[in-house]
Amino acid sequence: MSYLMKGLNCHSPVMHKVAGGLFKAHPLKNALINEQQFRISRSASQLSSEKADSYTYIVVGAGSAGCVLANRLTEDPQSSVLLLEAGPKDTLLGSKRLMWKIHMPAALTYNLRDDKYNWYYHSTAQRHMDGRALYWPRGRVWGGSSSLNAMVYIRGHAQDYERWHGQGARGWDYERCLPYFRKAQSHELGPDRYRGGDGPLHVSRGKTNHPLHRAFLEAAQQAGYPFTDDMNGYQQEGFGWMDMTIHRGQRWSTASAYLRPAISRPNFSVAEKTLVTKILFQGTKCIGVEYVKNGQKKKVFANKEVILSGGAINSPQLLMLSGIGNADDLKKLGIPVVCHLPGVGQNLQDHLEVYVQQKCTKPITLYSAQKPLNMARIGLEWLWKFTGEGATAHLESGGFIRSEPGVPHPDIQFHFLPSQVIDHGRAASTMEAYQVHVGPMRSTSVGWLKLKSSDPKDHPIIEPNYLSTERDIWEFRQCVKLTREIFAQKAFEKFRGPEIQPGNHVQSDKEIDAFIRQKADSAYHPSCTCKMGLPSDSTAVVDPQTKVIGVENLRVVDASIMPSIVSGNLNAPTVMIAEKAADIIKGLPSLQEKNVPVYKPKTLETQR
Repeated sequence: MSYLMKGLNCHSPVMHKVAGGLFKAHPLKNALINEQQFRISRSASQLSSEKADSYTYIVVGAGSAGCVLANRLTEDPQSSVLLLEAGPKDTLLGSKRLMWKIHMPAALTYNLRDDKYNWYYHSTAQRHMDGRALYWPRGRVWGGSSSLNAMVYIRGHAQDYERWHGQGARGWDYERCLPYFRKAQSHELGPDRYRGGDGPLHVSRGKTNHPLHRAFLEAAQQAGYPFTDDMNGYQQEGFGWMDMTIHRGQRWSTASAYLRPAISRPNFSVAEKTLVTKILFQGTKCIGVEYVKNGQKKKVFANKEVILSGGAINSPQLLMLSGIGNADDLKKLGIPVVCHLPGVGQNLQDHLEVYVQQKCTKPITLYSAQKPLNMARIGLEWLWKFTGEGATAHLESGGFIRSEPGVPHPDIQFHFLPSQVIDHGRAASTMEAYQVHVGPMRSTSVGWLKLKSSDPKDHPIIEPNYLSTERDIWEFRQCVKLTREIFAQKAFEKFRGPEIQPGNHVQSDKEIDAFIRQKADSAYHPSCTCKMGLPSDSTAVVDPQTKVIGVENLRVVDASIMPSIVSGNLNAPTVMIAEKAADIIKGLPSLQEKNVPVYKPKTLETQR
């Protein structure tokens, strides 16, 4: 097929030019031409009247990226923006307190238990994980997954962005991304060369005096790892206090940071409980979207652009539903092909993690806080003053290390928690325990997602292809061994009970591998399914300007456009992507910060 030549084949209406001198005028032909012109004129006038319901930009998805774009694009009073969100608002009667399950940091697991604010996806049965289908929560509410996540603010490593640039995302290197991290951020410790001081996204630093968090940081240093005073600054490598999107005891989602401050602008409209089902095209020119609200199907038009910010699952799904994707797959489902773009839904990457759990010999974990009376007390204090144990997600310390000598920058991440988590928090903890969430950050297993059907309400088929390479299996083995080494240090002596998970009976490589297959779970970081790259790359979906390749007036701006997954959590990079894309859309030159120092190990001959 001809579309294999460049990886894309986009179907524009063919304009036939007729030279009048080549044939004599014919009355019947002239009548047919006049009738055709009348039809075209009539359909054009219908389109014109429909376009009365139009905006400069339509943004699909009020999540981590969509809220940022809506705010930044409406800073120009000449630009009107319509933001469409499939889920509900994140407030009730305008109150955050009445929606405490979202806004109380310690209540984060509540919204992982049902599909009220959550797409509640599942992967296919994973053949390298004993046939388990893994649970993938994704936000379906104002703020998107920033209203459901654990509020950990991690940017990744500078080398992640250098790698993006090398993979074809020209202009997305560290010196051109760092300024947008800073622009977004208002850090409670104030600005420096790495931190922002006056952005909309409030970020706080872990500051707990909890003895288990302090023991964890001390044990890591006893094991030979450095302490880093800012894992988002000069030195990611090491252990230290986490940054969190928590402000004055409340979750600080992008809905709080970006959407609410813009909502009163006269050029901004937002609709919730609105499912976008199709992107509308004239040939290959995007002109608007079709959506369903209250059971009614409607259309709305964009004078400039439609921007998809639905995330790494919904954005490729909507592209495919609208005829942009692998032509063979679309034809099988009866979807008319607008543009053959085989990279849509491919290159799926995620972080997988496992919990290593230790029984605690002292009653100092969060176990007692999860008893009904204590939960009521904690909840009432938070509702009254936004303080107390409800005002943190308790993931306040963590770290980044290299799995072996020769690895240039950290490829394993730790989140420490003074509690036991079972089944994504959907089951209650059973004892006094502490745990670390640990997993590799640059796994080599790559997956895909495809449409199950042409029905927009059907979840797509999600195939992450976890643990499909020997390298990934080895890295996970290292994760368990290195965590055990830290937990065995003197700092934990007075707290250490028996190992709960994997358990002391799990010692050999074969036994550790079996434990990983049975217990590893998604860290909820799906990405890279609308890969950014050069138009000459047949696997790229958007170009470095975030424009969908092969069509006009359509962009994707969210975690799906990452060329490869970053070394850390994804919310902060997604906000950065949207901040940078907003400047690109406005036609502004990229911010740039040259020669920012980044830590490098003195030698790569040792692992630490």
